[in-house]
Amino acid sequence: MNKLSSIALLLLVALMAPVGQALAQKSPPAQSSRSAPGTIPVPGSGRLFLSATFGGAATTLVSGVRWRLYQENTEVNGQHTLVAESTELAPSFTLPDGDYIVHASYGLAAVTRRVVISSNNVNERIPLNAGALKISGKLGEADIPASRLKIDIYVPERPDQREKLVAANLKPDEMIRLPEGTYRIVSTYLDSNVSPSAPAIAGVPANATNSVINAEVRIDAGKMTEAVVRHRASVITLKLVNAPGGEALANTSFSVLTPGGDVIREMIGAFPSLVLAEGEYTVIARRDGRTHQMVLKVPANTDREVEVMAN
Repeated sequence: MNKLSSIALLLLVALMAPVGQALAQKSPPAQSSRSAPGTIPVPGSGRLFLSATFGGAATTLVSGVRWRLYQENTEVNGQHTLVAESTELAPSFTLPDGDYIVHASYGLAAVTRRVVISSNNVNERIPLNAGALKISGKLGEADIPASRLKIDIYVPERPDQREKLVAANLKPDEMIRLPEGTYRIVSTYLDSNVSPSAPAIAGVPANATNSVINAEVRIDAGKMTEAVVRHRASVITLKLVNAPGGEALANTSFSVLTPGGDVIREMIGAFPSLVLAEGEYTVIARRDGRTHQMVLKVPANTDREVEVMAN
């Protein structure tokens, strides 16, 4: 990652109250863990009542959970047979006596639980150690349109595991549900002057700029975390001229390099433009077998034209 990408500000706001209606709904006090009053099991079968809570909280039921129920015994192919599934807040199932596996998924968070039905009623309340994240982007004080922002989320590298991509190409203000833990946000500002349909190189979009923000964020169970990523970049239009304020010379090849000599972009034309992160660059212009060079300092969020003098 280019050192210039570190010139950015990240604002993280963790809402310390439990997540509101977007993630959870209040429920009546929990019933007995093994029975449902007023319901008499039929011999040879029972009822399974399911609900999920944040971190074991007894009075908060979690909405948005996808429930899947499997037979514990596997088939010849090694797979567990899917018995039932539901997206209800607190589903219930009538089941023959036997052993089952409950799978509760909440976004990218998931929990499994083994249950036994033996001519009885079973009430399983499953704790989910998960929260939610929303990310928005700004250029100065202006919101960055969704089409100009690429957001990826990674689980950072740890001593026992490599870094892992868990969510790619998120849209600004899109809520994503994640297991409790620490994550790395990578926000890339995209250039409107390059076709987004051009093929990506090594997973990097053709219209990606060098304005890239990296930051870590903590997700807590039952809480919403909002992150605002602030890019500091400008649109720079280049032109080769014979004198200050002169006419731009056509058929000029431009190369923009980092101070270390890495090529950021190569362009041809009289008025090519590109997005650059705040910082210092080297611009090289080539025309008619001659080479012209200048040092370019790019301020944050100040679009402008830059003249390269044809000496």
